[in-house]
Amino acid sequence: MPGITPEELSLLIEQTYKVEREFNELKASYIHLQGTVEEIVEFLPNAIWILDKNGEIFLQNSQAKSLNALFGLLELKNDNYEVQFNSKSYLIKNSSYKEKLLLSATDITEQKRKENLATMGQMAAHLSHEIRNPIGSISLLSSTLKKRVIPENIPIVEEIQKSVYKIERIVKATLMFSKGVHANKTPFKWSELQDALVTAIGYYGYTKDITFIFPQQKFILNADRDLLEMLFSNFLTNAIDAIELDEEEEGTIEIVYETDEKFHKFYIYDSGIMIEDKKELFEAFKSTKVKGNGLGLVLSRQIAEAHGGSVELLDEKRKGFEIKLAL
Repeated sequence: MPGITPEELSLLIEQTYKVEREFNELKASYIHLQGTVEEIVEFLPNAIWILDKNGEIFLQNSQAKSLNALFGLLELKNDNYEVQFNSKSYLIKNSSYKEKLLLSATDITEQKRKENLATMGQMAAHLSHEIRNPIGSISLLSSTLKKRVIPENIPIVEEIQKSVYKIERIVKATLMFSKGVHANKTPFKWSELQDALVTAIGYYGYTKDITFIFPQQKFILNADRDLLEMLFSNFLTNAIDAIELDEEEEGTIEIVYETDEKFHKFYIYDSGIMIEDKKELFEAFKSTKVKGNGLGLVLSRQIAEAHGGSVELLDEKRKGFEIKLAL
């Protein structure tokens, strides 16, 4: 075998270094590309799993890692289907490229909630329209009947009127929820609204000895009186229900009034039972009460917002709510 000349050795060494440089550049390029892919996958708003031909996880983002238990429920052959997991809804999609399989899980819980709310709102509005006319007839006839019955039967008619009043409140709230809240503001005295609330409380009915404490200040509200009557009556009836469920035979409901440069502020307190599930307080069609329809607090917040204000739950030091209405 002939020997290698110095020139050939030098050329071989140079070629070796060149191949090594190209290899290092290619390796660096691959690492950069892999890092870019990982960053893109991590940036995506949904959970991503990339599987190899053996079904093993080749790459996943942090959202996928947090849903590791969900991954065990996924079907690799189905395309575009929904999965329920930990009280949430996920849309699952998959696609394949060469020997890799891409799985994605998108949280569609809020979207499903809105769709369900829209459907429930339409159904409730339709039923409310159907109920409205017969309820109006019953209300009118009961008023006429009360004037004609013997005194011993008047309490029976009054119970009918109270039941009709409760149904009317539900119908009115449902229709308002389906149409949206719009405030027609005019000035009126707080005392006028307070008198209406006292009447509404009498129609609602309760069995325990409840003391009501209303603000003693005299002030003017520039607001939609009918809407505010609904707002405050919602809180008062909720407070009555909380006291009715309490072990004590008596209770207290108090409305405290304050004002500053921007807002009328009302604080509503009651001595009844504590609120159990605070997360669902302002969720439509979900009620923390056995006999609630799940619209009272939702509409109350919307009414306050229509008046440039807000409704907030107070801390547990003194159970109650804060209602703000713009001056």
